[in-house]
Amino acid sequence: MTTRYTIAVLEGDGIGPEIMAAALKVLDACASDTVAFDLRVVPFGGQAYFDTGSVLPAETLDACDAADAILKGPIGLSYEDSQKIPVDAQPERAGLLPLRQRYRTFANFRPVYLPPELVHFSPLKERVVAGGIDIMMIRELVGGLYFGEKEEGIDAQGRRYVKETLEYDDDEIRQVMVVAFDEARKRGKLLHNVHKSNVLKSSVLWNSVCSEVHSEYPDVDLRHIIVDAAATALILNPRQFDVMVMENMFGDILSDLGGGLLGSLGLMPSASVGPEKALYEPSHGSAPDIAGQGIANPYSMIGSVALMLDKSFGMERTAHAIWEAMRQVFAAGYTTPDLGDPEEDLTPISTLAFADRVVEALDGLLAEEKS
Repeated sequence: MTTRYTIAVLEGDGIGPEIMAAALKVLDACASDTVAFDLRVVPFGGQAYFDTGSVLPAETLDACDAADAILKGPIGLSYEDSQKIPVDAQPERAGLLPLRQRYRTFANFRPVYLPPELVHFSPLKERVVAGGIDIMMIRELVGGLYFGEKEEGIDAQGRRYVKETLEYDDDEIRQVMVVAFDEARKRGKLLHNVHKSNVLKSSVLWNSVCSEVHSEYPDVDLRHIIVDAAATALILNPRQFDVMVMENMFGDILSDLGGGLLGSLGLMPSASVGPEKALYEPSHGSAPDIAGQGIANPYSMIGSVALMLDKSFGMERTAHAIWEAMRQVFAAGYTTPDLGDPEEDLTPISTLAFADRVVEALDGLLAEEKS
């Protein structure tokens, strides 16, 4: 009997269609007699606005509602093209945030993964990253400052002002803490809780709920760290971290710092998981300056496929094989021009050629598993 999974495919803007095509090659290699994937490709992002008048058209919402999971490419246009779209209709505000809200994708997983074969990509000293980095950052995604009440206007003195509210309740915090402790229990049983309780009352509540949840996970080593100290520690000794949990804005900033540790946000996939549906996407932007050239590395988009197979479809072993296949391609000395380093002996290949080599390695790994 064949299990069929329906996936809404949102190619996005810039390099989105290119890296999505590469990722779908890898996904196709994961199909078998027992598992099949039904894809529905729908418009989303800045180009969708010019084509349909909306960055999130009704047909796209319908496809996402009906899908078992959503696979999304990066969105956004050049500065000049972005100015042609009204501020409140731009892709992030009118597309991405509404998707997160609609499916309550409250837990964002961002793996900061740099195996030994890739340490040459990191800008940090070799002794700092020797042996590689393997951190899972978990960011609360649908609360906090980004989703709080917003107000702007002119005050009685004629000055322009803006007011934005940071809001959390204990239920919102508890649900992401449970996810973080569960992840820590599956990995190294170490969880760093990132906060700013010396200044923010929101962090005082955050820490209180964290400690309450910790009582249900006595086997997990919980360590509290202030967000600015965490930023410094990530640079000085990233290998001390395993799982990190943080509120929305802290997670936005620190996960990009994680991309810096790796040497590129192009090496960071992500999963945004809700109670019923999840959204999988690269953490980076759409890189319109290199779009259409076939030089963008699809690692983050392929990694997002691996996360989807693992977290939405329960195909953990296949997901692991994808990570290992990409590791083998890099270890063999292949990369794409956007990640190329003139000081390293690497062979540059195109976006789709990289995917082809991943598929070749993946086929071998899956065949070994069956034998």
